[in-house]
Order: sequence, then C-alpha cells, then structure tokens
Amino acid sequence: MSLSHTELVSRYFSAFQRCDGAAMGACYHPNATFRDPAFELSGAEVGAMWRMLCSRSSDLRIEFSNVKADAMSGSADWNAWYAFSRTGRRVHNVVHSQFRFADGLIIEQIDTFDFWRWSRQALGPVGFAMGWSDMLQGKVRATARQSLDTFIAAGAPR
Repeated sequence: MSLSHTELVSRYFSAFQRCDGAAMGACYHPNATFRDPAFELSGAEVGAMWRMLCSRSSDLRIEFSNVKADAMSGSADWNAWYAFSRTGRRVHNVVHSQFRFADGLIIEQIDTFDFWRWSRQALGPVGFAMGWSDMLQGKVRATARQSLDTFIAAGAPR
C-alpha cells in the first residue's frame, strides 16, 4: 500500500527529526531535484546531502507543521535549531518547503528561508555585514558544494 503524499512528507520530516539521512533520502525519486539558498542538487546528490548534514549534527532539533499535499504538490513549514558546524554559533532557521511528487516520491523540493537572518546567526559579524550580498551567498554555496563533493568522494553512498 502506497503512502499518501501528506504521509510521505510527514515520514520525511519524522526521519529528519531522528537525524536519519538515509530514511530522508528514501523519500526522494531517483530523478529528484533540491534547491535552497545553500544547495542546488539533483538525483542521488539530494539524499547524500541529507546523509552528510545529519551525520555532522550532534544537536539538531527539528519541528514541522502545516503539512499539506495533494496528488501533485505539497508544502510544509519547519524550524531547525543547531550549532553551525563551521563556527559553532547557534542557529534557529525558519524554513518553508514546497514539494512536487512523482511515482509516490518527492521529485522536487524547494526550500526558502531568510538567508540574511541565517547568515547573521551562523556567521556572526560577517553575516550581519554581508549576509544580504550575492557574494556571500555564492561563497556559502561554493563551500556547501565542496563539502558535499568531499563527503561523496570519501565513499558516502550516493
């Protein structure tokens, strides 16, 4: 028996709460795409990103709400509290996710959040001064991409 899309999104976020990146990855279609202010990924990279992020988190707390889904699309709101690994600074990120579905799985996810708010928390004075700039967002994207490439090259399952 297949899950409804609402159940799929709830299963995905429940796995996130458990910091189970493999279970999160299993919610995605093999041709899935993911985009947020830090990552733009496709295919197996999406699951690898969640495995990487979950494996590096020792204090992640997730709450999700407003899960809505129909036959084609869905959405949810979520909050994450954690220490940013590069600086150790505490972050509370407020995120809205949009989903599209295919074959009973997530085929597209777009997460939006206030990058300047995030950067002020995660990066401190640099984020406060430069968090609004495309330059800083580009640097964060490049660093995130390099971290994921290193994680995958180290033998993390794609």
